[in-house]
Amino acid sequence: MSDKNLVITIANQVALITINRPQAMNALNPATIIELSTAIAALEQQAEVHVIIITGAGEKAFVAGGDVALMRTLTPIQARDVALMAAELFQRIENSPCVVIAAINGYALGGGCELALACDLRLAAERAKLGQPEVNLGIIPGWGGTQRLPRLIGISRAKELMFTGERISAEHALKLGLVDHVYPDDQLLDHAQALAQTIAAKPQTAIRMIKEAVKNGMSMDQDNAIRYEAELFGMCFTTAEQKEGMDAFLEKRPAVWKAG
Repeated sequence: MSDKNLVITIANQVALITINRPQAMNALNPATIIELSTAIAALEQQAEVHVIIITGAGEKAFVAGGDVALMRTLTPIQARDVALMAAELFQRIENSPCVVIAAINGYALGGGCELALACDLRLAAERAKLGQPEVNLGIIPGWGGTQRLPRLIGISRAKELMFTGERISAEHALKLGLVDHVYPDDQLLDHAQALAQTIAAKPQTAIRMIKEAVKNGMSMDQDNAIRYEAELFGMCFTTAEQKEGMDAFLEKRPAVWKAG
């Protein structure tokens, strides 16, 4: 599968989306944002796809940011509309029934970092650089960075990154909790695929409920979140997955999960 700005492959229940604008450091323009949203919506409808990996073409960039050459010409209303378009994409990723993994193979700056923040998991190559340098352009992170980054790494650390516009190394990002793993450059996709296939092989109703419990519970106070978790826990006992998983455990055999 391919589109103007994307290349998509599917194998072993894992879809790999490669943002394919290496001449622009894979920067996100409105066309690419729309293509990504459309592609993810389509992949969600394919029963054989359980996990989506997003990466960038070439060796320099995951997504170097928004397309500054285009943004320079925007009116305030147009800038707001592009931000809302990106917000819709990132919310789709957060709410997707599929697990979405960012394989950060190079620069993930501005909108690229914000795209990674919306993913469930973030793996980085050693050469990767991450940051929210929008302040250097006289603007703020406007595609979710001021909201997702503090929730992930803490308020003070997030403010420092946004106030300074600093680009940090993959190892620094790992220490901050901004990425989950760092791998040698030439091993990133292999590790991303291995993790994706491990998750894809799990019972998918349970995976989706975990994602839903974490996403929605984070916006609740703890008492209500725990009650919400208990409701989802109870719903698991309506599924064939629960019966198979517990039967397999008691019978001391591997569980056999149905596809889909």
